[in-house]
Amino acid sequence: MRSLVRVGFALLVPVLMAPLARAGDGLALTPPMGWNSWNKFGCNVSEKLIRAAADALVSSGMKDAGYQYVVIDDCWQVRRDAAGKIVADPERFPSGIKALADAVHAKGLKFGIYSDAGTMTCAKRPGSKDHEAQDAKAYAEWGVDYLKYDWCNTDGQDTRDSYAKMSQALRASGRPIVFSICEWGNSKPWTWAQGIGHLWRATGDIQDCWDCGKSWGGMGVVHIIDLMADLHAFSGPGHWNDPDMLEVGNHGLTLPENRAHFSFWALFAAPLMAGNDLAAMKPAIRDILTNREVIAVDQDPLGMQGRKVRDDGAHEVWIKPLADASRAVILFNRGTEESPITASWEEIGLFPGGKAVVRDLWKKADVGSFTGRFQAKVEPHGVVMLRITPQF
Repeated sequence: MRSLVRVGFALLVPVLMAPLARAGDGLALTPPMGWNSWNKFGCNVSEKLIRAAADALVSSGMKDAGYQYVVIDDCWQVRRDAAGKIVADPERFPSGIKALADAVHAKGLKFGIYSDAGTMTCAKRPGSKDHEAQDAKAYAEWGVDYLKYDWCNTDGQDTRDSYAKMSQALRASGRPIVFSICEWGNSKPWTWAQGIGHLWRATGDIQDCWDCGKSWGGMGVVHIIDLMADLHAFSGPGHWNDPDMLEVGNHGLTLPENRAHFSFWALFAAPLMAGNDLAAMKPAIRDILTNREVIAVDQDPLGMQGRKVRDDGAHEVWIKPLADASRAVILFNRGTEESPITASWEEIGLFPGGKAVVRDLWKKADVGSFTGRFQAKVEPHGVVMLRITPQF
């Protein structure tokens, strides 16, 4: 066994007893939750699709589980008018963006949109370079609550300056708009983006697969998990590391892989932005996306990102301290055979000889009271996700 982190109970007490952190502008105090069009639909976006997604977010129970934002990604815009104002595709969005935002708001949801810091978006639509104030003003007038801001076609631009310019424009617009920085982690935004954006991409683009890669830079779920492992010090209320949108339910992952994917995003205190076809999802996928006990780990008000505390090669233990002094724990099996994995109280920051109640978050059941350690069998490419609460 190779121990990466040993955190004693006494070391964590000051953290757990401290007041919960609060971000300066009061936005994104917990990781944003919602749905984004890109992973499933790409450029095939329309007013009809977004309205249907909003309907499904409500009817599926996802809204009640905490999902709020309905976000149009790239390809909604086609040009700028004579005054430079961005124009939505009149064929795909005949009612206009404001009417669409109003329809989303009428369902008790929030509305998000997409742009790019460069001259063009990744799909070669008009970007926001040199139009930041104009675009932010339009977003505020339309009722936008969330902006995803990409980084294509930005030759010669300074990353921090470009994002700061749009951040300032959004704040000057008079409307509270969550700002999602999407430059794929290339400039290490976790070192500079707090106070500019509310979340920032810490990795390349996710792909709908477990262990794969694309020539243009996309990566599978397990690769993103590895990239997030050392970033826990940079995340907290109002400033979140973003490992990209969810691929849960997009058919490239097995059911255990989907559960592992969702579990890790919750442990990372990551934004939970679903990316599947909500209107056509199967009950098993809905059950993953609406597991309130796992979502509660993601939304925990302490706002700490989870981290790895043991790496035995194919078997790992990850923890996330929670506001009530319990621990969220993932027993992770990267291997191809079912295997037992053990977590000791010492490595998850509990008193080594103490008792703790163990609850399985996917079974939604208490397993029992244990002293010093807990072991469970974990399926291949799967997790056992636990909430371990000390008994004082």
